[in-house]
Amino acid sequence: MDVKFKKKKAKVAQADCVACGSCVKVCPKGAIKVYKGLYAQVDEALCIGCGRCAAECPAAIIEMEEAVL
Repeated sequence: MDVKFKKKKAKVAQADCVACGSCVKVCPKGAIKVYKGLYAQVDEALCIGCGRCAAECPAAIIEMEEAVL
């Protein structure tokens, strides 16, 4: 039996990111880094899908998407 689990993962609209770092500060696992001062990038292996980054983002450009595990 092939069972798949769904989990939320953060996804950053990098073209709209202002690289403020708000998401980085609230991530409990350190899964988000600001890349070259230009945009935030999520390490999906570290992201636990808590949604804190999306809630904190002042530009509202982080969405929680389902990832099949």
